[in-house]
Amino acid sequence: MGDGPTMILLHGFLESSKMWDPLLPELSKNGKIITIDLPGMGKSGVVSEIHSMELMAKGVEAVLEHLQVSGATFIGHSMGGYVTLACAEMFPNRVGKMVLLNSSPVADSEERKLNRNRAIKIIDKNPRAFISMAIVNWAGEATREKFSKDLEHAKNNAYLFPVEGIKAALRGMRDRKDRTEILEEFPREKYMFLAEDDPIIPVQANIELAEKCGAKPIIASGGHLSIIENLAAVRAFLLSV
Repeated sequence: MGDGPTMILLHGFLESSKMWDPLLPELSKNGKIITIDLPGMGKSGVVSEIHSMELMAKGVEAVLEHLQVSGATFIGHSMGGYVTLACAEMFPNRVGKMVLLNSSPVADSEERKLNRNRAIKIIDKNPRAFISMAIVNWAGEATREKFSKDLEHAKNNAYLFPVEGIKAALRGMRDRKDRTEILEEFPREKYMFLAEDDPIIPVQANIELAEKCGAKPIIASGGHLSIIENLAAVRAFLLSV
């Protein structure tokens, strides 16, 4: 949508390009907005047993090549931030400004990797229960009831994804490398949009990490789903980038 400077919006795990719909009318007034369904989610099919961050980054580059876009501002939510960092490493000239939205360059801890493996087993038995539990738990405790309808909508969207695509993404996130050095060495504008009650990306540790890497931390209220829990803050920030 739109014309002018390009902005790429990359969704997170159990999300699709639909997550950005509330932002598109206003963002597209400032430039060209491209949203992408990453492999195994939304309308994109499963292409591998493991959807690594590098594989997803190649998919993003293929879209940019097809649309003849040489460079853009990248906005990545959660897993989309991991993919953004992979793009910055693999195709550095394509990434202009970078925003990690509820995301971090740090690799999974050993405990987190074990949790990913448990999740893969749970999904085989009851994917709907896993999706429902995950999405609700990502929201801040103080905002879950207020945004219950939005969370239900997010769940219904994720229920449509193929089980193998969900598992492939979990494996990719589990195995991803630490890209703190990539963020630190990234020479252009970079931001980490953090939420005070995010259960996945702890705010204080990531404020310190952002400052270490020369990224500007933006702090908002809410949990891991800032585009649901604090849409106004996300909109105002992205319009200013």
